Amino acid sequence: MPIPATWSARLLSVMRIVVALVFFSHGISKFFGLPPFPMPMNPLLTVAGVLEVVGGGLLIIGLFTRPVAFVLSGMSAVAYFLAHFPQGPFPIANGGEAAVLYCFVFLYLAAAGGGVWSVDAQRGRG
Repeated sequence: MPIPATWSARLLSVMRIVVALVFFSHGISKFFGLPPFPMPMNPLLTVAGVLEVVGGGLLIIGLFTRPVAFVLSGMSAVAYFLAHFPQGPFPIANGGEAAVLYCFVFLYLAAAGGGVWSVDAQRGRG
C-alpha cells in the first residue's frame, strides 16, 4: 500500500532530521573522537567539522534550513572533489558516495525547506 501524499511534508522532515543527525555525527567524530576520527586534523578538516556540527545541528531542528542546506551542499561538493575525485571519477570506487548523497540531499532541502516539523515552519518561514 503506497504512503498517502499527505505524509510528504512529514517525511521531508523525517529525512531532514535523519540525514542531519548522521551528518552531525561526522563533526562529533572530528572534535570529540566519538567514534575516533581516522586521521589527524588540519585546518580544512576543522572548518568541515564546524560546518558539520553547527550546520547539522541547525538542520536537526530545522532552523534556517534553506540557506544552511545550500552551504552544506556546497561543502559536500568541495569535499568530494578535494578528497575523493582525485582517486578516480566513480564514487563507488573512490569512497565518495556519502559526499555525493549529502550534496544532493542538501541541495533538495535548500529548495524544499525543512518540512512541517521544523522551527522554520513554526516561524512561518518553512
